[in-house]
Amino acid sequence: MATSAVGSTTSTTTTSATSRASIAQNFDTFLQLLTTQLKNQNPLDPLDTNQFTQQLVQFAQVEQQMSTNTNLGTLVSLQQTAQTSGALGFLGTTVAIAGDTSKLANNQATWSFSGTTPATATITITDSKGQTAYSGTYAVNAGNQEFVWDGRGNDGTAWPAGDYKINITAKDATGQTVAMSTTVNGTVDSVDLSQSPPVLTVGNRTFTIDKVTQVRRSGT
Repeated sequence: MATSAVGSTTSTTTTSATSRASIAQNFDTFLQLLTTQLKNQNPLDPLDTNQFTQQLVQFAQVEQQMSTNTNLGTLVSLQQTAQTSGALGFLGTTVAIAGDTSKLANNQATWSFSGTTPATATITITDSKGQTAYSGTYAVNAGNQEFVWDGRGNDGTAWPAGDYKINITAKDATGQTVAMSTTVNGTVDSVDLSQSPPVLTVGNRTFTIDKVTQVRRSGT
């Protein structure tokens, strides 16, 4: 992957340098022609200086655009390098990721959620096929808190390991709906740098870095 990136950068730089050299050569040739024509113009029928001025301006604009494109390419390259370095820093850490799907393993699935005011919440958990595995009503507080499910349905049946989605519908004491945001916790097992932006793998799910809401070092 590194070899490919270097090759791409070298090719882009070479192409850009060649383009600038070509423009410079054309510009010099144009100036030579302009100077020669001005020296040998007919005083009774002078050349149209406005046309020459417009062409000079066009050459200058193209040169400026080439320079701008080169600078933008450099900035993009620096940004990609920064993204790569930042993504590698997540490897092995415990992260909280915006989302509603958690993995049930060893009879436990955990979600974090947050609300702005105390409320009464109906929590419904469904499996990957949309079947309701569990549903219950709880009093929840304002701020961050966790909901841990033991993998058993309302009738006590143990559900198989896998991905489960949580849905929280909450209302405050006045009956007004309270918005709830949910996150899931997990350890970053790997980082895929071949994608842009880089992708983090947590369990068997992948997320981009912008989905991460909290990072904790292992053991904390």
